Amino acid sequence: MRTLPFLCVALLALMLGGCATSKTGERASKAVPKGKKMVVRTTAYTHTEAGGSSNAVGGRLRFGGAVSSAASDWSWLPLGTRFRMLSDGREYVIEDYGSALVGRKTIDLYKPNRKAMNSWGVRNVEIEILEWGSRAMSLKLLQTRMRNKHVRRMVASLQAGG
Repeated sequence: MRTLPFLCVALLALMLGGCATSKTGERASKAVPKGKKMVVRTTAYTHTEAGGSSNAVGGRLRFGGAVSSAASDWSWLPLGTRFRMLSDGREYVIEDYGSALVGRKTIDLYKPNRKAMNSWGVRNVEIEILEWGSRAMSLKLLQTRMRNKHVRRMVASLQAGG
């Protein structure tokens, strides 16, 4: 029973901390505001490649349903960014990253199999940003993976505000 007040205070602190905005996050949302439309280069990947069927946050890669998985350079489109592809109305969320994406302004769309991945190829598509992800959460997660050069590049870019 003595730990209950402590747990309540800890939970409140976590909830309030999650509501805070960092300067980095503010700069990012001003750079690409919600509702912004842009043409981006897209490629595709699937779970039979090196990364397997898990995304960078430990969940399963998703295709179909309400939202599908996508990967990007998190210093450009941070973790949690939701967007709609205007050509087909499909919604995606950034929950993965890849070494080939860093510095390229490319979105990698998850496809359920190699045939669908190869069929997608490389396409320039118009997207609409529905919700901006969290640069702070991107940075927090990436800082635990600094042994990889591409992660260090994203961290440096996030810390520099770019």
